[in-house]
Amino acid sequence: MAVSRPRSEGGMFWEINITPLTDIFLVLLIIFMVTASVAVESASHVNLPVASNTSPENKGVLVTYTANHELFVNSKDVPESDVESELRDALSRVDAKVVIFQGDRSVLLGDMVRILDLAKAAGAEQIAIAARRPAPGEGTSG
Repeated sequence: MAVSRPRSEGGMFWEINITPLTDIFLVLLIIFMVTASVAVESASHVNLPVASNTSPENKGVLVTYTANHELFVNSKDVPESDVESELRDALSRVDAKVVIFQGDRSVLLGDMVRILDLAKAAGAEQIAIAARRPAPGEGTSG
């Protein structure tokens, strides 16, 4: 910020005020953070199957397979050719060698078996399948 000092000639003084500029940058930063989190959240949305007997599993590596045949390993978009190496790297960083498969309802059984076979080849000792609990009044058939 420039500091102005009085002149005896009576000329004009120009002073740069950076407060509005800082406000604009902060607003843009907030907008960017919100849109980035929404984009990441919506990229891997899956419609989980319903099961009445579910238990929370927090440890391990999460593999997400969407209805559009997109694969995510711990929320990172991975092409299917690189899934095994990415899983091997992710499993080496966790203590529990558990792979949690989070697949959309429309995922074919053959696709799920192929992905879980890659997880076993990458070193997974256990495999869990993610499901959601039914809402009150909702059946488990869907």
